[in-house]
Amino acid sequence: MANYISVTVLTKNSEAYLCECLEALKPFSEVVILDNGSTDKTLDIAGSFENVRVYEHPFTGFGPMKNLAVDKASNDWILSIDSDEIVSSELARDILSRDLEGNCLYTVVRDNYYHGRLIRGCGWQNDHLYRLFNRKNNRFNNKLVHEGIEIKEGMKTALLKGRLKHYSYDNASQLLQKMQYYSTLWAEENQNKKKASPFKALMYGMITFFKSYVLQNGWLNGYEGLLISITEANGVFYKYIKLYEAVRFSSHKSRT
Repeated sequence: MANYISVTVLTKNSEAYLCECLEALKPFSEVVILDNGSTDKTLDIAGSFENVRVYEHPFTGFGPMKNLAVDKASNDWILSIDSDEIVSSELARDILSRDLEGNCLYTVVRDNYYHGRLIRGCGWQNDHLYRLFNRKNNRFNNKLVHEGIEIKEGMKTALLKGRLKHYSYDNASQLLQKMQYYSTLWAEENQNKKKASPFKALMYGMITFFKSYVLQNGWLNGYEGLLISITEANGVFYKYIKLYEAVRFSSHKSRT
């Protein structure tokens, strides 16, 4: 087992893929799970793995939650994984065999699936993500949604061998739920930071659909490509509409 790397995972009602996720992480000596209110079998599954330590905390945004999980780890090297992602055996071997450099951020390629089908379009292909880093040099930003690792000037990057398998969504209901959730968080985070209008919401939504379905070859993925492209366009439309309403309604309240 690797005694110098901690894996961090956020969970909430993650029972569907958590067992497969944690099975793939058995080569690592420590997996830190930070749960925010699971009501399914997530905590029971997590507790059945010897290398897993479980913590619970109310949701404060994806960036702050991931930083909190990092703080609870015993090691400085952090591999950040989502609960619906599976580390391939090749990726685990490569991570554990490398002589890691503290001033280097390590990226991984992620394969995204919809209901078991690998999606090769809609911007879901060639998905490169920063996932392995030393916490002495890097942290997540504090964005509520679409968080990322802050990159210091002069840092090197390296691509890891092997891939992540990502069970993105199983059905249209999950797509819609995530779109609703993420658009609300985005609007809350960007109130008083960005400007929004119904026209901007419509324009950006249309551009997003054209980019996803046409430029990023969503049309080559059949029904799934159309569904994903429409949902992504709706997500952009509604995040700007929610931001517009938040600003408009708050201004109305202040006048009254």
